[in-house]
Parts: sequence; C-alpha cells; structure tokens
Amino acid sequence: MASSSTTSTAAATTTESSGSQNTGIDLVGGPFAVIESDPGVFTTLTRKLGIKGLEFVELYDIEPWAVDHLHPHGLIFCFLWRKDTHRPGTFDDPASERVWFANQLSDDACASQAILNVLFNCPDVKIGGEMAYFKEETKDMSPVMRGLAISNSTIIREAHNSLARPADICGAINVITTTTLEAKKKKRSPDPPPNKRAKTSKKPTKKEEETEDEVYHFIGYVPANGKVWELDGLKSGPLEVGEATTEWMNVVRPALRTKMRKYGHIQFSLLAIVDGAFETASDEWEYWKRERRVLERQLDAGWEGLVDPALRDSAASLFEEDTCPTYLENFGKRRMRRDKEIIDMDQEQRRMAWEVCVKKGMAARDAVQQELTKAAEQNTEHIKRTHDYEPFFTEFITRLNNEGHLAQLMKKYDCIR
Repeated sequence: MASSSTTSTAAATTTESSGSQNTGIDLVGGPFAVIESDPGVFTTLTRKLGIKGLEFVELYDIEPWAVDHLHPHGLIFCFLWRKDTHRPGTFDDPASERVWFANQLSDDACASQAILNVLFNCPDVKIGGEMAYFKEETKDMSPVMRGLAISNSTIIREAHNSLARPADICGAINVITTTTLEAKKKKRSPDPPPNKRAKTSKKPTKKEEETEDEVYHFIGYVPANGKVWELDGLKSGPLEVGEATTEWMNVVRPALRTKMRKYGHIQFSLLAIVDGAFETASDEWEYWKRERRVLERQLDAGWEGLVDPALRDSAASLFEEDTCPTYLENFGKRRMRRDKEIIDMDQEQRRMAWEVCVKKGMAARDAVQQELTKAAEQNTEHIKRTHDYEPFFTEFITRLNNEGHLAQLMKKYDCIR
C-alpha cells in the first residue's frame, strides 16, 4: 500500500478577474503540498473543509466481505501514475455533463481534488457552508474553470497544506519558485525555433522510464445519476465505469482490478468514504440512554429487585452522563416509534427490555470510547507529522559543535563504519 500522496503532472493555468468573494479567492494563488494517503489525514481534511459526519477507511481488499458492509459513498484510489491511453472521444458522454467534475491544475492538489470530485456528487452527504457555496458558484463552470477555482481557493489550499509536513510545504514552494524562474529565463532568451525537418521528439527508452521519478496520483470513484464514474482530474472529463446498481461496488471492482493489473505493481492505496463511526456510535449510546429513562418511568415501584443485580449496578454509572446531541436524521423518528412500543408493553416485557437496554448501552459506550481513543491517536500523529523538527536539530548540532562533541562523535561514527 502506498503511504503517501504524491506529485502529479498538471497544467499551469492563469486567469484574470476582478473583485473578491467571501469564499477565499486568492488571485495570486500558491502551491499545494504533498499529503499522506492516510485515513486520518483525509478525514481531518474533509472536516476542515466543513463536511461533517464522514470518515475514510482504508481497504485491504475489494471483495464483498471487506467492503459491502461499509456502504461506501465513494472511493479514493492512490496509484503510481503513468500516462494513460484514453482519447478525448472516450469522455464524450452526455450523461457526464450532470456530474460535478474539476480538472487538476495544481501539482499535488490531487488529494483535495479527488475528495471534492467525489463528495460533490453524493446527494446524501451534507456539504458544509463554505463548500456548499463553492459548489453552487461553480456548478455552471467548465471542468477547467472549476479546477482553477480550486487552485485559487485559500480555504481549500490552507486546509490541504495544514496536513502536510513542513518539509513538503518547503518543497512545494521551491518547485513553484524554480518553475517561475526558469519560465522567466526562457522568456528573456528564447531558443531558436527547431528545424522543421528535424525530429523534435523521441520516444523515451525503457531505462529512462525506469529512472523517472515515481509520481503518485489520487482519483475517485462514485455512483451518480444512475452510473458509476471514474473521476481523474488529469483527464478531460468523467469516465463511465458502468450502470449503477444497488450494490455499485460490483460495478467498480472489475475497473479497479484492471487498473491494478495494468500498472503491474502493488503500490496502491484504496480509501472508502463512509458514514462517521463516532456519530453512529454516539447516536446509539444516546438512543439507549433515552430508552432507559422511558422504561424506568413506565415500570412499577419495586422493579429494581426483579432485574439482574449486576446490570442494575452497571446502569448507575453507565447512564450518568447528560443528554448528548444527535447526528443522524432518523434518530427522532426511530426514538418516537420505540416509545410507542414501550407504552404497549406489559411489566414483564418492560423489565426484559430494560436489561437489553443496559447491555446495548454498555456496547455503545465502549464503541464511543474506541472512537475517542482513535481520534486522540490521529491527533497525536497529526502533531508529529506537521511539527517542524528542523530548528531543534539545527540547534542541537550547533551546540554539539560549540562544546567540542561533534568532532568526537564523527570520529566514533567513522570507526564504526
């Protein structure tokens, strides 16, 4: 599995416009840095963009047993990029005009690009305020102009770069600086035009292809408008994979297998966009907390002596927390239907339901704790990833040298080597 996102070949595009919007349009622009192909990184990026209630899960297999129970909204596929053979005619599909798709115009923006290309085509996903406005403002634009809007969006770029390593941000700035200086140099001293009869290009040799820098790239897969689409920002438009069915993963599996075989290596990363596990677990816990209160109001006096003593003792600490906010839309409807069922129960059924409620509540609380632990671990990794260690190491080496220890350590290292 690939562990990092990577650079991709993208065209440089410029435009002129006037005025400024509240969506963070930056007419000067800036580079996008490399970010890791990691579920925690992508989940954090999505939430920084204002899209709540989702998380990314890494898939280690694409078979039904590994995917179907997750009910993914879409997929993000990271692979070692090679030039594709698709021709412009491949993308001439009238149905693709209803798909929100943006071309990638900035190096290393493919992670954010793939996320937006997928999520903007998911009607069941709640897009946050800024991104909802961005989607609405760009809905009538061409893919190239949408890509330009992403490149010039301060909000998207800052959210993206906040998850990159400091060294990668410096590298992105260095690349764009070098590119700009080389472009100015060429403009000042243009090369003479090539001889029309001379061959101006040649096919790269196998050795040149092998020594070429490894370039990774993110693309998306999503069901939209009755079809399953491959959304690659480096291509001219969405590529139809097949007709969408209730189990759309059955359609995309052959396409993924074909792409994996085509590139002939195992350096892949596949992330599924699924409903947030914390929101689901938190709602489940809240459901059973409310269930317990309703049941205890309906039970007759003395019911405590008729239930399992172990569960009775556990319930005292299990449900002591206050009411929590709910996240899923069907929570209220589900709770109301259950309350009506409880009213129709007899006392024996209510006592049995209370015991089930405590058991389910314990499992739900454990699930919430697991998600909080996972979030804390991801936050720790984020701090480690984005912290700039260079000043510390610079000062450390300087102090070693000033105090006369560096030369001794270097001699010791030379002896060991």
